[in-house]
This record gives sequence, structure tokens and C-alpha cells, in this order.
Amino acid sequence: MADSELSVRWPAAYNTLPKDVFYRRDVYDAELARIFYGPEWHPVAHRSEIPNKGDFKTLQIGEAPVLIVHGDDGKVRVFYNSCPHRGTQLQICARGHTKEIECPYHRWLFSLKGDLLGAPGIAEFSANFKKEDFGLRELRSGEFCGLIFATCSDAAPELTEFLKGTEDYLGKALGGDGRLTLIGYQKTIYGTNWKEYGDNEGYHPPLLHRAFRLLKWQGGKGSNGVTEHGHKVMEAEVQRPQPGFLDDHSLVEFRDTSTPPRSVIVSFWPMTTIVKHMDVINVRYAFPLSPDETEVHYAYFAHQDDSPELYEHRVRQASNLLGPSGFISLEDGAVFSRVHGGSRGLGTVAFQKGYADKPLEAPCFVAQNDEASNLVRWEHYRKSMGFARD
Repeated sequence: MADSELSVRWPAAYNTLPKDVFYRRDVYDAELARIFYGPEWHPVAHRSEIPNKGDFKTLQIGEAPVLIVHGDDGKVRVFYNSCPHRGTQLQICARGHTKEIECPYHRWLFSLKGDLLGAPGIAEFSANFKKEDFGLRELRSGEFCGLIFATCSDAAPELTEFLKGTEDYLGKALGGDGRLTLIGYQKTIYGTNWKEYGDNEGYHPPLLHRAFRLLKWQGGKGSNGVTEHGHKVMEAEVQRPQPGFLDDHSLVEFRDTSTPPRSVIVSFWPMTTIVKHMDVINVRYAFPLSPDETEVHYAYFAHQDDSPELYEHRVRQASNLLGPSGFISLEDGAVFSRVHGGSRGLGTVAFQKGYADKPLEAPCFVAQNDEASNLVRWEHYRKSMGFARD
């Protein structure tokens, strides 16, 4: 889509946004091209999800299907999940194990490195056909604390530059050293635009989520910041639960004595969020399905050094605390849907909590329960999309 074909009236006021970016199809199509397939990095897997040689996982970046493969050489590679012959999707399983990658349509066969090994009837192919020209298309990828990132763009900065300002938070959220074991997943589709899903902030939790009373959420006693690449980082105090809320308080006990009872959150631009809350280690892989739907995969992990008792505790806590039906997250799905419905009310929205009537310069930090830090992400979005202020 040419820039001249996409027109959005962006308000001049720094804290004000146009509602129509949440539902317009032309804006969504441009977001796929300029953001998801543009110069950004996206978490696609943790090594513990594909721990053995030959293990694979499938996911999406935007609407593009990708295949993450643990190669025979120990290297993890990310490919487009599409045969270079006629574009057939190579794998449809969420996770699995294989010795080779075979296209189900015409039986073209690829190595775990993505090289074309052979194809039926190859002697009758075009005279200028070369096997080396038809390997799987590989994306740039990198790794931090076992978390695998990929980008669709050669113009993306180095991963170290993209992560700048998140490293300490990310290390804490991933168990300190990234030596994790996969517990399992919860997956859901929210009836909301991807930007509404990602517009979470510290203002709403003690107001929307009754369960935060259980944990004595300490408003203002924590950090809430945004990096120059639009990533949100948060570290917040929570206290041991008070009695009277649950019949069995063991479900929300702190048992990992190696870390303090705090929430640590890294919300990468544009979508994926990593959370260490109480004893839950959680990566939320997220991607848009349409202007009106967002899919989220909640992946839960334990640490490799956990005792059997701590592992079991993490399983119970993970499946009940943070997922789409968890004590703390249950209300989010309903609110996301109502935010999206309200966006069609025309006009604009304006951030207020923590806003001091002047632009925020990244990197910056605000109070734990402010919403103004999201404006730094919105400025990153506006510039990425090429929208001029009106």
C-alpha cells in the first residue's frame, strides 16, 4: 500500500489517539507490512520448548506462519512455514519432532538446516533449476536467556540493540539464567485489536482485578518504564496473601526462595509479554488474526533446578493465576472486548494518569500505577506507521 493511500488524522495533543486505528482494515494491513514484517524482533520460542535436536514448534509473526527448528548441529533456526515450491504449509502441529522436513503436497524433502535434499521427478525440472536455490527461507534470529527472537526484515537492528534496557528485567523474568523446563500452554483468542491487547498499564490492575487485593498490590511501590524501542519494563511489589480470600492459600504461596516476592514484566514491542509473577514464569506469545481478533499463547515454565515439590507448585499456580481464566487475568478478556467495541464510538481517547502535559522522552520511568508510559509506545507506533500529527 502506497503511503498516499493511507490517511489517518492523528491529533496534535501528545496524550491523545484516534480511535479508528483500532478497527480500520487498511490500517491493519499496513501494520502487518510496516511493523510485523518490518524492522522489529519477535520472540517465537524458548529453547525449553524445543530442547532436543529435531524438535520443532510452529507460530506466527503477524499473519506469516513460521517454523522454529532445533537442528542436528544444536542451532535453532527460524524458517517461514512454507514450501519454496508452491507455498504449502510444511507443519501444522503446534510442536513435534522430526528427522527431516517433508512437504505433504509434492514430497519435497528438506534437512533440519533448511537445505533441499531432493524432490520427485527432479530430472524433469527446468534446465536452470538448482537445489541450492530452493532451500527453506530462513529468517534472521538470535537468542537471549534461551528466548529465541526472529525478524522478517534485514533492516532490523542487531538483537542486542533491540533488547537494550530490558536485559536485567528479562533475566529476572526467565528464572535468572533462562535454564527452564516447559510446563505447558493455555491458548485463547480475544475479540480485540492487537493494540488494545498490548495497551496494558499499571493504572488498572488494583481497580479491575479483585485478586490483587489478595496480594496486597502496593500502588506506586515499583518501577514502570519504556525503552527507546518501545518495550515496557515493570517491577512491582506484592505481599504474601492475606487470609479470607481462598479456602486453600497454598495455591498463592511464594515457595521459590531464590527470588523476592515481586512481579517482573517485560512487554516487548509490538506484542509478546514475559511475566514472572509470584512463582509463575510465563511467556505470552501474541499475534493478530484480524483487526478484531488477537491470539495469545500462554506458555508456562519451571526452572531446571526446581525440586519435584516446587515444580508441582508451579503447575498449580500457573494454571490458576495468570492465564485467560486465572484469578488475576479473568477480567481482561471481557474488558478487551468492551474496549474494542467502544473504539467504534468515533473520535479520540486520551491518557491522563501520570501525564504532565509534555511529551515523554524514551527511555523513561514513571510511577508503577501510571498509564502515561504507554504514550512512548504510541509515539513509536505513530512513527513506525508514518502518521503525521494533525
